[in-house]
Amino acid sequence: MSIVEYPSGSSFPGVIGRTFDTSSPAWPKPLRAGEGAPNVLFVILDDTGFGQLGCFGSPIRTPNLDRLAENGLRYSNMHTTALCSPTRSCILTGRNHHSNGMACITEGSTGYPGSNGYIPFENGFLSEILQQHGYNTYAIGKWHLTPAEQISAAGPYDRWPLGRGFERFYGFLGGETNQYYPELVYDNHQVEPPKSPEEGYHLTEDLVDKAIQFVADAKQAAPNKPFFLYFAPGAMHAPHHVPREWADRYKGAFDDGWEAYREKAFARQKELGIVPADAVLSRHDPDVKPWAECSAEERRLYARMMEVFAGFLEHTDFHIGRLLDFLGKVGELDNTIIMVLSDNGASAEGGPTGSVNENLFFNNVPESLETNLAAIDEIGGPTTFNHYAWGWTWAGNTPFRRWKRETYRGGISDPFIVHWPAGIKAKNEVRRHFAHAIDMVPTILDALDIEAPTTIRGVTQAPIEGFSLAHTFDDATAAGKHHTQYFEMMGHRSIYHDGWRAVCPWPGPSFTEAGAFFGKPIPADTLTEIDATGWELYHVDEDWAENHNLAAENRARLIEMIATWYVEAGKYNVMPVDGRGVQRFAEERPQLTADRSRYTFYPHTQAVPFNAGPRLLNRSHSITAEVEIPEGGAEGVLVSYGGTDGGYTLFVQDGLLQYVQNYVARDYLHVKADKPLTAGRHELRFEFEVTGEPDFAHGKGAAGRAQLYVDGKLTGQSDFPHTTPLSLGLTGGITVGADPGAPVCPFYRAPFEFTGIIHQVTFDLSGELIEDDEATMRRVMARQ
Repeated sequence: MSIVEYPSGSSFPGVIGRTFDTSSPAWPKPLRAGEGAPNVLFVILDDTGFGQLGCFGSPIRTPNLDRLAENGLRYSNMHTTALCSPTRSCILTGRNHHSNGMACITEGSTGYPGSNGYIPFENGFLSEILQQHGYNTYAIGKWHLTPAEQISAAGPYDRWPLGRGFERFYGFLGGETNQYYPELVYDNHQVEPPKSPEEGYHLTEDLVDKAIQFVADAKQAAPNKPFFLYFAPGAMHAPHHVPREWADRYKGAFDDGWEAYREKAFARQKELGIVPADAVLSRHDPDVKPWAECSAEERRLYARMMEVFAGFLEHTDFHIGRLLDFLGKVGELDNTIIMVLSDNGASAEGGPTGSVNENLFFNNVPESLETNLAAIDEIGGPTTFNHYAWGWTWAGNTPFRRWKRETYRGGISDPFIVHWPAGIKAKNEVRRHFAHAIDMVPTILDALDIEAPTTIRGVTQAPIEGFSLAHTFDDATAAGKHHTQYFEMMGHRSIYHDGWRAVCPWPGPSFTEAGAFFGKPIPADTLTEIDATGWELYHVDEDWAENHNLAAENRARLIEMIATWYVEAGKYNVMPVDGRGVQRFAEERPQLTADRSRYTFYPHTQAVPFNAGPRLLNRSHSITAEVEIPEGGAEGVLVSYGGTDGGYTLFVQDGLLQYVQNYVARDYLHVKADKPLTAGRHELRFEFEVTGEPDFAHGKGAAGRAQLYVDGKLTGQSDFPHTTPLSLGLTGGITVGADPGAPVCPFYRAPFEFTGIIHQVTFDLSGELIEDDEATMRRVMARQ
């Protein structure tokens, strides 16, 4: 919306007579921002820990983010929700994640107001507010704020970026994507990357190119019109993809291990004033193997994983620098309020050993040190889907304990930078004020002298729940306004109040014993018991890294803190406390269409995401393509899903119908026709008949007989001793007529578009589904 026709509630202010000479015109009043109104730029990093930026003590080089800190402010007491989508909802609305219905990622939503995954329109986005004040609004990169069942071409689109106040969007809708072969959406439709990895493509560079283009497009037409740019690259979420030359810059830099990283980063944090001079480093994590106990081969592999991560971060910083340089070139940098934040602490989703293919973990296929070492030179490249070992996660959150998904400070404390030379006199200073992601919107509105609207597009607005930090910009001694903040993530709970924190972890002394990543079901009687004995108490004003549990010594304060947590939970729709894992992710959710056993897809259409497509694993099924083969033959992919990490493809090559299932890049289950196709119209069918039960615990899907038919006649057969058990692939969608992005198999060069005519492809799911809900949960949680 670029203009308002007339002031709300008023009639046409001119005169309308019988003829022009007796009439007086009155033009609609354009929406214009005030003279000299600053631009706003949010840079939202993913899975970046408190101790991973150079300006927060890391040995990783981030010169462009460092220059923002040197010419601006670092807030060392900033907090998030411990998970990506919930935090991002806070960043854009100024309301708590449960108030936004975003207790978890949308794939983990439940049918309660605080967790249904539908951000209410009563909670307006900053983009919607600023658009009403004459700003251009752009979203670039990761979104992950649309209900998972609404991201297909069927929509609805009202919770896509363009439905929430952004005028333009370029990025991906889900929680993660392949940096070389991303699932791109431009405004409201899918697009392919402009070039291939072999031609030098990388998502971060592409996103910055689009950010520069969007701003330049408007500035050349309306140079005085300010913009709001929400820039959220996929970095530093896995896969940690970066060209090899960037990773090689760190050769040998991490050979001394994760404990040494922590010691060096902590010392540097003290030098920078990021942590108090008397702060004490948190304990060695019980789930992290001491570096000295790792074998020489393990140390070589783990060090390379961290070199790749470091190169990825420096590469990301370089391209952020390109955006900053552009803003400087066009004279907009100094009058742009820039806020940099990560959405949660560093991620432990790589597990204790890391991986060159995360899909192994989500299929219960054990990692192999030998196999991973054989691929060590490929880590970070297009053939891998890699993540580092969680020892580096622990190091990345220095000086705190734990990590993403947990509400200890390692999961919720994040680097925060504010840069606005035209509006902030202070330079290179640190602020210790308690802050939370919900404070960003009210801070921007305060800095812009804009009142929060009472309505947006006719919808009455709920109060903003955060507090402005603008009064601290030039006054380090100013009293903080944010005194109390609750935290809850899948049953892991904590609360801050005036320098104290109470934390209630999942039951169990260690990560694994506490239910791995996801917590456990917490019945009411168990919750009562946990409330009586499970809470810890830390005086974080004096104990920065939560080392000294004072629950026994200060029982009265702990009881008061627990009571305050429940008061806050009641205010913000936190209840019911839900520590479920398997059951939560298996919860039935609203569907666009009724469940069906037949799906029909067409060529030249958008890819169909996993949540909207057929579930093929561990059940008998068939795939039938109705095609026309021209004289001289045809070749190419009939239908495909997935990529190098896993998937399937039905294709024609050398005149022969073929099917391949990529079993986590460890094996290619292949069946080929024994006779070439002839010219004319044909019905080409792949059938899979289950002949053996899956063994989920050992990473084996159902055994079965794979058969190929041409016009109803059997033309190829193979017995698959096992299939993929749980996750076909972490990215991609069902595509007819090509294999876009990362190729499913190495037998052809993607996209290998079909050169004949495809009329339609039909999936028939006649077989009973055998599934493992716990593993399904692990897969969806990885994509956040």
